[in-house]
Amino acid sequence: MAQEQADVSPHTGSGLTPLSWAVIGGHEAVVKMLLERDDINLNTANELGCSPLMIAACEGHEGIVRLLLERWDVNPNTQNEYGETPLHLAASEGHEGVVKTLLERSDINLSIPDGVTSATPLFRAAWEGHEGIVRILLEHNDVNPNTEDEYGQTPLFGATDKGHEGIVKALLERQDIDPNIAGIYSETPLFRAATGGHEGIVKMLLERNDVNPNIENKYGQTPLFGAACMGYEGVAKALLERLNVNPNTACRCGETPLFRAAKIGHEGILKMLLERSDVDPNTANDDGETPLFTATWLRKEEAVKMLLECRDVNPNMANILGRTPLFIAAWEGHEGVLKMLLGRGDANPNAADIDGETPLSRAAEEGYERVVKILLRERYNVNPNTANSFGQTPLFIAARKGHERVVKVLLDRSDINPNIADSSGETPLFVAARKGRKAAVEKLLGRADVNPDITDLSGETPLSQALERGYHAIVKLLSTHRIPIPPLESNKFTTLPSPEPPNPDQHSSKRFRRI
Repeated sequence: MAQEQADVSPHTGSGLTPLSWAVIGGHEAVVKMLLERDDINLNTANELGCSPLMIAACEGHEGIVRLLLERWDVNPNTQNEYGETPLHLAASEGHEGVVKTLLERSDINLSIPDGVTSATPLFRAAWEGHEGIVRILLEHNDVNPNTEDEYGQTPLFGATDKGHEGIVKALLERQDIDPNIAGIYSETPLFRAATGGHEGIVKMLLERNDVNPNIENKYGQTPLFGAACMGYEGVAKALLERLNVNPNTACRCGETPLFRAAKIGHEGILKMLLERSDVDPNTANDDGETPLFTATWLRKEEAVKMLLECRDVNPNMANILGRTPLFIAAWEGHEGVLKMLLGRGDANPNAADIDGETPLSRAAEEGYERVVKILLRERYNVNPNTANSFGQTPLFIAARKGHERVVKVLLDRSDINPNIADSSGETPLFVAARKGRKAAVEKLLGRADVNPDITDLSGETPLSQALERGYHAIVKLLSTHRIPIPPLESNKFTTLPSPEPPNPDQHSSKRFRRI
């Protein structure tokens, strides 16, 4: 290096010149000596397109940056292969002194977007949480605080998303800031703050009259909806204190903030919403499900209790399949929820769905003995003989499924009719015999008014079905419970006609009509 003719510009395999190596090492004296050479090329970039100035800015070597910027032939706006300038790198890494030094150059461009996401140096500093650099950049009137990256995200959006409260405050002090610009998924800074639980930022944003608290994202979700989803009570409270907030805005699937709070079980937010006179607690989603319905389905007992305490709540609103919350509670075996619904007094325990199924028939199908017992309590006036669209009663369904304990509970009712047949002519005893439900058959035969000889539409009997399928234990039970033929009185004998000869074309193929 002492020789005047030494070549100071050769590249290594990584594209680094001696000047670049000196910058990387932070050797300020070596850099100064190299800069005294007339043949030095200050803008030679490495394989990533980084010039010595970019390397110095990225590494935070403020003295070297100053030395390089004193040269008129140094380009302060040069970009690497990612489109980043020295200012981008210094802002990203939080090198405040380097940023100040770069800004002393009159030809510096503060708003060049990078080549990756079109982010400006201000966006980078805001995203990374470098408040001092953000404030330095904002002092320049030619810095646009509303410049969006390729996802539509502004510096305010980035700072809000990351929860950088001080930076949000600094950005909001700029008179030309637009706080409602929506970024990715059409989400505003307020939405991001609400869903991120950044209560302080939410309050700062809401202090501005120009912030719209009702802007929806691409899914139709508002900041309040997002807070209800996440369970951020403080955020929800702050939003509900804004007079122009709409608490009933539903998302694309029809769910309101109240619906979502009930669905997830965020009782604190649910309580706040129910206390408002302008909240409709019966708004249903696209499937016709109300907040009470979904809380019942998901066994959110505390949410159910809170909803039922609201007299505006209609417990009989059914979904698109005609199923009410009480229907769902019975079907799912949610005893606690079922008792709360029945205790309201205005929930209809006989409401049937589009298939004619009732809460009792669903509980019978699932074998929920205790639920069946609850529904059959006299004060609820449940009709145990209501049949579905196929003519099947709760007793029929329980017998078919083999739920003998439920069969017994139903048979203990004096008003139960054990011989009601379905649309195929099958009785509860018939289907129990056909399915091989021995215990159910025993329970049914224990009722004196059960007729074991009723035939279906094909002329089959419970006994013929048991014989056909080889259910020997059931055959034995049925054989001992045939209805006796009453004896004829001796003075009323009549001559019976001779039987017709058998028809060779008739055979017992009808027994194969059921598999």
